[in-house]
Amino acid sequence: MDKDRVIGSAKVAKGKVKEAAGKVLGDAKLQAKGKADRIEGKVQNAIGGVKDALRRD
Repeated sequence: MDKDRVIGSAKVAKGKVKEAAGKVLGDAKLQAKGKADRIEGKVQNAIGGVKDALRRD
């Protein structure tokens, strides 16, 4: 498993927490940052998946 997949998954989790906290606190900026972290994590996780696939071939 590529390190990008691990880091990406951690960013997705962190983003979900930030987004939920933003909703609870009514903080739109925190909620937006959480959503951005989630998206960034998904992209990084996908990059790691591509790297893993290339290594298998």
